[in-house]
Amino acid sequence: MLGGAMGLAAGATLLGAGAPLLTATDAAAAAAPGAPGGGRTSGGAGTSGGTGTSGEARTSALWREFRARPYTHPQIPYVGRAGYLGGRTGFPRLPVVADVRAFGARPDGSTDAAPAINRAIAAAGRRGGGTVLVPPGTYRVDDVIRLGYDNVVLRGAGSGRTTLHATRNLTELIGPYGSRYGGNKSSWSWAGGLIWICPDARWRSLTDAIRAQAWPFEGWTGNRRDEWHTLTDLAAPARRGDWTVTVEDPSALRRGDRVLLQLTDDGAHSLLAHVAGDVEGAADYAWTDKTKLTSYVPYEWPCRVVAVDRRRRRVTLDRPLPLDARPVWKPRFTTLVRPVTGSGVEGITLDVVETPQSQHLLDKGYNGVALQCAWDCWVDDVTVNNVDNGFLLVAAKACTLRRTRVTGRGSHHPYCCREGSHDNLVEDFVLAQRTVPAPAGTQLHGINVEGLSSYNVWSRGRMEMGTFDTHRGMPFANVRTEITVDNTGSHGGDASAGPLYGARFAHWNVTVTNQRAGCVRIDDIAPYSATVGISEVRQFGQIDVPDFTGPLHSRIESYGHPEAVHPRNLYEAQRALR
Repeated sequence: MLGGAMGLAAGATLLGAGAPLLTATDAAAAAAPGAPGGGRTSGGAGTSGGTGTSGEARTSALWREFRARPYTHPQIPYVGRAGYLGGRTGFPRLPVVADVRAFGARPDGSTDAAPAINRAIAAAGRRGGGTVLVPPGTYRVDDVIRLGYDNVVLRGAGSGRTTLHATRNLTELIGPYGSRYGGNKSSWSWAGGLIWICPDARWRSLTDAIRAQAWPFEGWTGNRRDEWHTLTDLAAPARRGDWTVTVEDPSALRRGDRVLLQLTDDGAHSLLAHVAGDVEGAADYAWTDKTKLTSYVPYEWPCRVVAVDRRRRRVTLDRPLPLDARPVWKPRFTTLVRPVTGSGVEGITLDVVETPQSQHLLDKGYNGVALQCAWDCWVDDVTVNNVDNGFLLVAAKACTLRRTRVTGRGSHHPYCCREGSHDNLVEDFVLAQRTVPAPAGTQLHGINVEGLSSYNVWSRGRMEMGTFDTHRGMPFANVRTEITVDNTGSHGGDASAGPLYGARFAHWNVTVTNQRAGCVRIDDIAPYSATVGISEVRQFGQIDVPDFTGPLHSRIESYGHPEAVHPRNLYEAQRALR
């Protein structure tokens, strides 16, 4: 394992308190010519550090640097623990405790199976968890399938054998869900799923508020955002990359606790400037009128306590701090909404009755799978067809989406990651080419991230349409790696949500089949970013200008040589270092 309190790798040397482990091989690589500053900064000329020809892989200079300082590298975020249980490769095989047929579900599509499936899930939840089996067949569902219990898995026989055929949308089932920012926008354009992993208490507060035409808060704290209490304040400053912090009073904390680190912005918006990497231009940026962005603070980062030293008032966390914790931001550990943990959906196709794609921001809610206030949950071998929005991570933490597909008539957000979602992993995913032309007035995004979401990973993907949709709200420290994309979508985001990018985005080994640069080559727009091993691209269509003036301190390496850079997959290489 790497660093901190997580143990020493064989043959490694500990360099100092909180420092990463460095082998002799690593030290030699880090000291090699061209390692520090091996890529170029934005605005510079040329490329360096990666490959000489498209068929010759060389170890990236940026990777050598990262190995020497994995938790504090200026351009590359540490995502080696993203995903279910810190990146565990397998999911548990919980015993079967319920078969939906025993609760009245019929696999011939003749009757509404949603009540039976939900009764089976509730029965499994009351037993303390287990697998709910959905045998081969087609099951008509006229309502939302809800997983609000811990350790409950809804398992079909495979996405090619078990189909849930959904006939109604969320507007019909729950009600119109307006936007807190006014106008006639539908929040079903980015929220909710016809399969919805969400704690029961949060589900009830959400649906009650929607039916009352009130705005339900979607994040990690209470529906009024005041239903939490402070467990302890931090007693000393801490730095990004630290695993251990000093607190005022550790008495309320126990090993294994799930807590929320909150950082509150100050009047000068120095926290937001820090999220942007403290680049020079952030000091002059007009933050005050970015009301959607400022509604996302306090910044909320869920984390788990792995050790408490009460004598020294030291608390060790399950992963390194994502940002500095400075006294001016009143850093504290608080309670949070009780999340769903250890639950999953496997081996199912959610086939939605085919309707034309809605006009932009007027989606009715023919949505796929939503994970909201879910932590250490997963989705595996699931296809969603003919959906408005495919897979939505809403205030989700350390969840894995594996072997997922979005198919059919085209969707608004095939993949969406928002409202303070952190440390999630989407791997082996496919966004298939739409089966019908896009109606006028619709929009296609792609793999979305927004709303101060951080340390999320998209890995080993095939995108036959769409784009890398960084949707404003200043997400930061996210990774997209080993992806092939026909870059045909457009990014979105309200102007009041502020910058497209915070610091430390990494696009690593990306093949662009149509030469479109937008949202993939980011060295000229994203501060402290890394663009490594992407195809040669050119600007056309949607073109953005940087949000921040002055130097961005971004890096580009092995430009024009996708798949020739080593390591090929940034996330897998980081996970292998642990």
